[in-house]
Amino acid sequence: MECAVLSDPRNAALVVRLHFHDCFVQGCDGSVLLDDTFTLKGEKTASPNVNSLIGFEIIDRIKNYLESECPGIVSCADILTIAARDAVILVGGPYWDVPLGRKDSKTASFELANENIPTANEDLRGIISKFLYQGLSITDTVALAGAHTIGMARCENFRARIYEDLGGSSHLSGLKSTCPAAEGGDDNIAPMDYVSPNVFDNSFYSLLLKNEGLLNSDQEMYSSVLAVQTKGLVRKYAEDSVAFFQQFSDSMVKMGNITNSDSFVNGQVRKNCRFINT
Repeated sequence: MECAVLSDPRNAALVVRLHFHDCFVQGCDGSVLLDDTFTLKGEKTASPNVNSLIGFEIIDRIKNYLESECPGIVSCADILTIAARDAVILVGGPYWDVPLGRKDSKTASFELANENIPTANEDLRGIISKFLYQGLSITDTVALAGAHTIGMARCENFRARIYEDLGGSSHLSGLKSTCPAAEGGDDNIAPMDYVSPNVFDNSFYSLLLKNEGLLNSDQEMYSSVLAVQTKGLVRKYAEDSVAFFQQFSDSMVKMGNITNSDSFVNGQVRKNCRFINT
């Protein structure tokens, strides 16, 4: 993981996103890593994933090394969970202990990937309901959104946001040259935290206070009329990086413990993270 982040700091965000998208679909079971086959429809081509998830080859490299050293021991689900933790540390974020023992699923769910994963233009009610469904609280929701202090977003996911009334945000208005209102430029990217895009810190929350959240789903946590509890948490984490780091660590452990009951009993340790063992 260290080599991947040193070669490109953006790789940290890619791996954290993979972990998040994995856990929100039938638990943290490595299902997001599975390729489509004749007998299995994977999650990679689901709408929230198809143009969003990259970095699979990073997990492949880690798995290949581990299989050469200790074959059949470490699951892809555990690898992804540990890699996400290490990715955060490598860009300045907090450490947390990762409980281990996950098994890899023998299934994936294209349908649940489309249903369960929050989208960039979703409103606050929708975002919170999807986190609550996973057993994650409102506090977890706001803290885990702080992962957007690293990483990039595609124009397709912030176009609607930058062409609304921005209340004088010169930064977001300036992104219109990158992301035209008409069709085109969907794959152009911008950092979700333009202040320190490659450093894991609390500046993401400070941007929300200034109405400069790049994604509507993020800005909703502060600006929505329903943001009674979330607004206070955004202020708290903007003012207190220690509180943010502590809660983010706790919430990542909680998310990483979302289990797939079937995989817990009938799961396997895949030899190749992209395919079920035969």
